[in-house]
Amino acid sequence: MKKIIVVLVISSLFSLVACTDNPSEIEETKNDSTDNQKELVLAIGGEPEEGFDPTTGWGRYGSPLFQSTLMRYDKDFHVEYDLAESYEVSSDGLIWKVTIRDDVQFSDGEALTVEDVVFTFQKTKQSGSVVDLSNMKKVEAIDANTVKFILREPDSTFLSILVSTGIVPEHAYDENYNEHPIGSGPYQLVQWDKGQQIIVEKNPYYDGETPVFDKLTFLFLSEDAAFAAAKAGELDVVSVPSTFANQEISGMKRMELPSVDNRGVMFPYVPTGEYTEEGFPIGNDVTSDIAIRKAINVAVDRQALVDGVVDGFGTPAYSVADQLPWWNPDTVMEDSNVELAEEILEEAGWKMNGDGLREKDGKEAAFSLLYPADDQIRQSLSMSLAEMMKPLGIKIITEGKSWNEIEQLMYSQPVMMGWGSHDPLELYNLYSSKTRGIGYYNSNYYSNPTVDEYMNKALHASSEEEAINYWKKAQWDGEEGFSAKGDAPWAWLVNLEHVYFINDNLEIGEQKIQPHGHGWPITDFIEKWQWKE
Repeated sequence: MKKIIVVLVISSLFSLVACTDNPSEIEETKNDSTDNQKELVLAIGGEPEEGFDPTTGWGRYGSPLFQSTLMRYDKDFHVEYDLAESYEVSSDGLIWKVTIRDDVQFSDGEALTVEDVVFTFQKTKQSGSVVDLSNMKKVEAIDANTVKFILREPDSTFLSILVSTGIVPEHAYDENYNEHPIGSGPYQLVQWDKGQQIIVEKNPYYDGETPVFDKLTFLFLSEDAAFAAAKAGELDVVSVPSTFANQEISGMKRMELPSVDNRGVMFPYVPTGEYTEEGFPIGNDVTSDIAIRKAINVAVDRQALVDGVVDGFGTPAYSVADQLPWWNPDTVMEDSNVELAEEILEEAGWKMNGDGLREKDGKEAAFSLLYPADDQIRQSLSMSLAEMMKPLGIKIITEGKSWNEIEQLMYSQPVMMGWGSHDPLELYNLYSSKTRGIGYYNSNYYSNPTVDEYMNKALHASSEEEAINYWKKAQWDGEEGFSAKGDAPWAWLVNLEHVYFINDNLEIGEQKIQPHGHGWPITDFIEKWQWKE
């Protein structure tokens, strides 16, 4: 089951957006801020292929928009209540009780009840989607306002599921719900023209902070078409790639939002010799040597990659969770220290041969680095990294592949990957011995008993503070960990900045650090958006 889950995650990450390439084909939906103060037109990301059903993953990387959640994070990742009034966790960490409000209605006017909460989580577990509820043994209503979750094992990250899973109505849920969602969020979907746009309107029954804007139109455009539409004055908000970010758009301001939308190289961690159940090779005799992984991490110039590949719209990356509460800042290391990298290789027995390559025991320091062939940023990062490693005597052959091909090769060849979420469970998924070989997660077969112990303690922690302490130790405890200062199973390179152009008169307030960019994270606080006074 988990293999299927991961494939669904990645297919959603890298699916191509249906495009309209001619801005003149866009409907006349653009609002003129002087004539119509209550409407916005946005082009901020791709069309969700799976639709708008939280039980199959909608809202995991941003805001559910149409649905409310039990809890939510503020901009600093402090927990706030949404549908919930309170929650408590048993001393053994196995029972979570959440009390919900009794004054909430769905967008069809029906009351939201604990039965809807129970139904949502049961349905989510049955869906076998990106939301992994395998650890939830049971969910049940214990009275008219309280729902009880029973876990198989203690899991401090269960809070992240309560924060991100939108509640759906049992009475209105059917096989078409993903295209006709009903929820208790700030907006309701009123029209979906596949491949072109969705139109949403304010939910009249929403009891949170009343949104200023009555109507939002989200256009699904190619990057070129979206930028052209913004320059033509047809958009209020547009997301742009770094290649457009340095340009100017009349009547719009540029906003650069930091993110954990990262890119880095996953190194096969074990030597060759084993195969997956499907017969795919596991391991790499070059990258399984810690000296190779350490030298690359030490020698790479991350800031040069930020400046050269993403035109400065990013930051150097040192982990999968930079700047998030559970990130360990001690993982930051000196970049581009070529002399130290050379010492690491020399001491490990990697000597220069006559061809300018490092060699050890008759094996050259050479390997292929795979990247998805249709991803320009990953291609450029791969090629730039290869150039940086040449002076060290490490030969990297860059190869663009389809994701189907990468799925077969990623257990034995380095891959330029991308992750980044608001859930510390991602650390566990990428670095736990128990997730080795499970799809795109720990496909490099990393394992360290000390790291496993720290992460298990983090999962079983009785408080968020205690859990964060153990997540940080798993990264680096001063002697070992899964960061580049420790076992270095990855070389994290850059965090992308999410760049938007926004109507000069529109204020969207402070935002959280953005997650991986395949959702609509900028809509997280959309009910607070307003025209400048």
